[in-house]
Amino acid sequence: MCFLFCLRIAAQSNSIEGKVVAITDGDTFKLITKDSTLYRIRVANIDCPERKQPFSKRAKQFTSQAIFGDTVLVMYDKKDRYGRIIGFVKYDNGRDLSEELLKNGLAWHFIKYSKDKTLQALEDRAKINKIGLWSENNPIAPWDWRKN
Repeated sequence: MCFLFCLRIAAQSNSIEGKVVAITDGDTFKLITKDSTLYRIRVANIDCPERKQPFSKRAKQFTSQAIFGDTVLVMYDKKDRYGRIIGFVKYDNGRDLSEELLKNGLAWHFIKYSKDKTLQALEDRAKINKIGLWSENNPIAPWDWRKN
């Protein structure tokens, strides 16, 4: 699994390290660097439930417990239309936030933007085991929820 993650990281051209100072939702947070620059970060290749969707609060709690107040490393190569950095987030001695959210059934693999087989396998495993949002009868993906 590290090999695949290392390939993902190699494709990223920039990195920032900073302390997480705010959690917006399960897949978005703010960090501040040592030079006091504030960045908005969007976790790459996943999509957590939107506010008012089942498991939205749980995803936010998970992310908060995992990284709030801690120093994280974000590897990235682009920003989204809202100006957020889209990146892979490493924390707690090498854990990947995208992977952990998927393992815990708190996010969808964002297949519109990612063909990562490791992430898809983690989502599939959570589905099979009815973990987190996959315990619901018909969970609605956030990209479909936003259309309504």
